[in-house]
Amino acid sequence: MRTTRLGRTTVPVTELSFGAAGLGNLYTPVSDADARAAVDAAWDEGMRYFDTAPHYGLGLSERRLGAALRDRPRAEYTVSTKVGRLLEADPAAVGEDTEGGFAVPATHRRIWDFSADGVLRSIEASLARLGLERVDVVYLHDPDDHLEQALDQGYPALERLRAEGVVGAIGAGMNHAAPLARFVRDTDVDAVLLAGRYTLLDQSGLTELLPEAAARGKSVIVGGVFNSGLLADPRPGARYDYEAAPRPVLDRALAARTVAERHGIPLRAAALHFPFGHPAVASVLVGARSADEVRDGADLLRRPVPEGFWAELRGSGLLPERVPVPTGR
Repeated sequence: MRTTRLGRTTVPVTELSFGAAGLGNLYTPVSDADARAAVDAAWDEGMRYFDTAPHYGLGLSERRLGAALRDRPRAEYTVSTKVGRLLEADPAAVGEDTEGGFAVPATHRRIWDFSADGVLRSIEASLARLGLERVDVVYLHDPDDHLEQALDQGYPALERLRAEGVVGAIGAGMNHAAPLARFVRDTDVDAVLLAGRYTLLDQSGLTELLPEAAARGKSVIVGGVFNSGLLADPRPGARYDYEAAPRPVLDRALAARTVAERHGIPLRAAALHFPFGHPAVASVLVGARSADEVRDGADLLRRPVPEGFWAELRGSGLLPERVPVPTGR
């Protein structure tokens, strides 16, 4: 699997990366055995970049990912985690983590904290859950409503950790492109993680973020390429950005699927390949909760997308002419 480096760092990432939110029981439970099998399958397919966060299952994702990687050669893989949500034990809590959307007991509360101290405490706790001595990449996680604290306190703390060699690369991860463009423009981040905003249905990342990143030598990791599932399986009731897809968006996805079928490819293959048309994109992050999902993603990456598909998509108005498309893949 092709490998590149984040920004101007020496931190390597594979073009397809493993998103571990599912290992935290996102929406529905995943067994320990299935979680382990998913990570093992990712390794067998050549993936060497794994992304997690404390938010995912109140630490369950980090614990499962760390356990699955513990016997692997540490120099051969890259792990990223995130800061901004501290986990505080809540003995009085009952039921499941419905607020976070994870099928886990609500044993902890998430405390927003992008202070320097909060960043250090979060990383220390993540290392304990992962069972690792270091992580390679740390992202400020969803600082939308805490942007000034993240920029003024959290980011400088990450910059110091990078300067000290504690982490190899730093950045921010969000579902909105404009704030990430500010990080790229106003700080010295190495990479940003953009979820759901550079897809076949939403190219808002192209307005400012991707050109800024390319001009400044920064990397963009693209997640959410299926827009919560709509581009994987367009049908009434399918999720688009975590909610039921509006009819006009569903119609666009169905039309794109018709074009894909004419060219003999599944729509999800085109959705997976699409971000690689932009030179700033270093990796596409795909969430997986089973070995079969991992293998499917790897198969889609290996499957060529005909240039005629992109031409018809543009010609039918389903993709603007200004949007770059991958070639030679």
